[in-house]
Amino acid sequence: MSYLRYILFIAVLSGLMGCASISVKTDYDRSVDFRRFRTYSWDGGHKMKDDALMRDPLLRKRIKRAVDQVLQAKGFVLDTADGADFTVVIHAGVQERMRVTNWGGYGWYDTWWGPYGGRVDVSYYTQGTLVIGLGDQGSKELAWRGLGEGIVREYNDPEEMEKDIRRTVEEILKSFPPDSPAAAKRP
Repeated sequence: MSYLRYILFIAVLSGLMGCASISVKTDYDRSVDFRRFRTYSWDGGHKMKDDALMRDPLLRKRIKRAVDQVLQAKGFVLDTADGADFTVVIHAGVQERMRVTNWGGYGWYDTWWGPYGGRVDVSYYTQGTLVIGLGDQGSKELAWRGLGEGIVREYNDPEEMEKDIRRTVEEILKSFPPDSPAAAKRP
């Protein structure tokens, strides 16, 4: 039973990037001058306890490839040596959610639903969250973080999944690098 549950979890997680609509939140350290960021590396040392990507190395690889593509399209260079300006960390999580919809009903008698009126629907769905964190190598502190949240869907086509992962990563990284006040102060 545990194995079947794990397989279901991985199938649900693999749909994380295929969110029909994704909610993105970003934040950054206002004191960081992002103009000096030119090269990046991947951080392999941080392992989150409940990181869903650790359970699915293929999904992790797809997300890393999408992050590389988006950052390189923005002009950043992957540095495999120890001289990168910032470090990239990714992790994800999934959570079961319940949606309650009250269709209402006005007055004592509603012609569709009888004398008590109204209808309530309850449905369950899985919400996925992808986090992309960028750490300043100089200060060894988090400089920028983006979160993408959406309803998870399943895929039968790996190419479709790749496209949705790319779109999700693009959406999360859209505001990176930010126009930070620190960059505005410099000549």
